[in-house]
Amino acid sequence: MSDLERRDHRLDIAATLLLAIAAICTAWATYQSSVWRGNQAKAQSASIAARVESTRQAAVANRQAQIDVALFIQWVDAFALGEDELTAFYRTRFREEFVPAFDAWVATRPRENQNAPKSPFAMPEYVLAANVKADELESEAAAKGLEVQRNIERADSYMLAVVLFAISLFFAALSTKLRSRDMRLTLLGLGYVLFLGTAIWLATQPVTLSG
Repeated sequence: MSDLERRDHRLDIAATLLLAIAAICTAWATYQSSVWRGNQAKAQSASIAARVESTRQAAVANRQAQIDVALFIQWVDAFALGEDELTAFYRTRFREEFVPAFDAWVATRPRENQNAPKSPFAMPEYVLAANVKADELESEAAAKGLEVQRNIERADSYMLAVVLFAISLFFAALSTKLRSRDMRLTLLGLGYVLFLGTAIWLATQPVTLSG
């Protein structure tokens, strides 16, 4: 085999090697992109579900607050009229979550203490579990929203890698069709540079094996 033939043979081997590894990496990047898309869809569903439940819990808290306000107004009216039996009647019907705030407010002696809070609803003891749950779910929805964005970016990165690997495959395949050794070397060089650059960049991206 002449030197010319040996050089051509080495170029063929280099092109075949690039075709093989670029094809494998293309398949891997395609798989990763699809998995991250799946993760994005799951995170988006979770975000929507959390936000819907947050809205529902906020509505529950709003209804509970309305009940507390209505009963408290009735209690104030009865108390102002000196109707002890009616006052006790309304007092026994306060919701459990409202009682600690009401007792704490009464303890401030609002009739004598000008610095006392205007109502039990201004007391730190007035906490609605539904409101707390709504806030937690809203935070969860926001976190899932950020996760959706991250997964989109990761899927897009892998899809870009697919395109770049495909270009390196094109250079490798085209080099086998040319007769000019200089052109073959140039195309192979471009293909390898593009492949290695993409592979190094892709190595910095997160990897997942399940959606």
